Amino acid sequence: MHETPTPVFPPMAAAIVSIDVAVGDTVVAGQRLATVESMKLQSPVMSPTAGTVNEIRVQVGQTVQVDAVLMELLPASGGTDVDTGGAAPDAIGSNLQALQDFQHQQAMTLDAARPQAAEKRHAKGYRTARENLADLVDAGSFVEYGQLAVAAQRGRRDIQDLRENTPADGVITGLASINADLFDRENSAAAVIVNDYSVLAGTQGFYHHLKLDRIIGIARARQLPAIMYTEGGGGRPGDTDVQIGGGGLDVNSFVEWARLSEEVLTIAVNNGYCFAGNAALFGCADIRIATRKSWIGMAGPAMIEGGGLGTYAPTEIGPIDVQQRNAVVDIVAADEAEATALARRVLGYAQGTLQEWRCADQDALRTALPADRRFAYDVRDIIRVVADSDSFLELTPGFGSALVSGFIRIEGRPMGLIANDCRFLGGALDCEAADKAARFFSLCSKLGLPVVSLCDTPGFMVGPESEEQGAARRMGKLFRAGAKLRIPVITIILRKAYGLGAMAMAGGSFKVPVITAAWPSGETGPMGLEGAVKLGFKKELQAAQDDAAREALLNRLLDSLYEKGKATESAAATELDAVIDPAQTRQVILNAIG
Repeated sequence: MHETPTPVFPPMAAAIVSIDVAVGDTVVAGQRLATVESMKLQSPVMSPTAGTVNEIRVQVGQTVQVDAVLMELLPASGGTDVDTGGAAPDAIGSNLQALQDFQHQQAMTLDAARPQAAEKRHAKGYRTARENLADLVDAGSFVEYGQLAVAAQRGRRDIQDLRENTPADGVITGLASINADLFDRENSAAAVIVNDYSVLAGTQGFYHHLKLDRIIGIARARQLPAIMYTEGGGGRPGDTDVQIGGGGLDVNSFVEWARLSEEVLTIAVNNGYCFAGNAALFGCADIRIATRKSWIGMAGPAMIEGGGLGTYAPTEIGPIDVQQRNAVVDIVAADEAEATALARRVLGYAQGTLQEWRCADQDALRTALPADRRFAYDVRDIIRVVADSDSFLELTPGFGSALVSGFIRIEGRPMGLIANDCRFLGGALDCEAADKAARFFSLCSKLGLPVVSLCDTPGFMVGPESEEQGAARRMGKLFRAGAKLRIPVITIILRKAYGLGAMAMAGGSFKVPVITAAWPSGETGPMGLEGAVKLGFKKELQAAQDDAAREALLNRLLDSLYEKGKATESAAATELDAVIDPAQTRQVILNAIG
């Protein structure tokens, strides 16, 4: 009687690593027949039954899909003894089938099972969600939550369709270690969320939100930092399995993400379109990184058009040059690879001290400033000398340009830094710069990072235009942020320190920092020298015989005020704690924070 052979299938789409039997071999149920590899993980192919290998259809190195027949087995004859290890053959077969079913479902969530979706991403120059995940986390450390979820659309689509086309319901969530080669196990732990645009345009569905809530809750309970990739189109209207009334607003993800951002470091990374709910999550993060091919908006084209506000292409909504100028984006990356590297780097500042570091020759600081106090310079050149080499990471350079903010390290220790950039508004703090400094103070206070303030400012920006921008409120907010500081502040006056703006750079007062020191080039006063002279000596200047005499008098008065406000004079009056050799700046900072 002709016997029907039993086909053997792989547990997932994979490459054949080894074939462990030959044609004619007798095998038992549960015996390893071959080994396959997918996403750098190897899995055994087990015999579903006892029998004889009748045919082998594949060879080592070949890539196969889940429906490929690897080999065929002829059933064992009735008298053949089968070693089942003490378990009933039916039980073994059942367990193996359950395992294979699970492995098959799991494999369907991976890129190898979705080649067309992956190719579509690659054709645009983008990476898949799982490629970003693999690049972000330490190899072998990711523990995924909700991997087998699918969209809540069983009422309109069959389960196979959902598994093939809505894996993980469009969001990968889990725990992992990041930078474990630099920091210990506890400090390298993090929560990870990666929205998958290849699944229903990265939209947020019912199970998608449940997964977000779950991982955010775990991150809050364990006080873990979190990194979220936010690409996606916002809310999803097509989840028909959810049969409840109301407007679909019973969602906790946004407030839970915001609460997490109040407690630990949250980092958002975006590439591509990020609209509506996805944009809200992006905007809530502490540090926001986006690629040059990012478009971020609180509404996508359909919502805008539906509101009667016109028809726009997605690329017209929130392009990167706009979002960089308005501080929606803190750091612009060339692509997803650089954005991922930046996310790891930003996270590192919150993870601890690096044991290896190097720095520039500090003697260079003695000649870092122009000889003429009226000449501008790039304060970043000074920052890069003071900080460990390659440790300075600037945030939001396109917003509030009169103020530089970012992270540095000194002898491996992470710190925040603010500095005036005298090339813009002479270093005066305008409304944008005040907003920028207040936000950064709050972030560093939350992270427990000391802040170094390099001061060279004529004060707050003044004038009718500044007042139209809400100067009193926005600049006052900077003093409020300073009052809430629970971290050491170290203020180093490089050159000018005038008026309320200088006090704000010190956290609200020269007595707030653990030390307020100045380089010998430092100068202080209640307002800029030129303004003080013109206001205080208005009558004398008006009485001058001619323009030449007026200019000469002005210069004499300026020189007199400068001598009175020199750093050494201010230190003699104990307004400053010390005047320091610029080459000793790093050591002064380290000594001050202990």
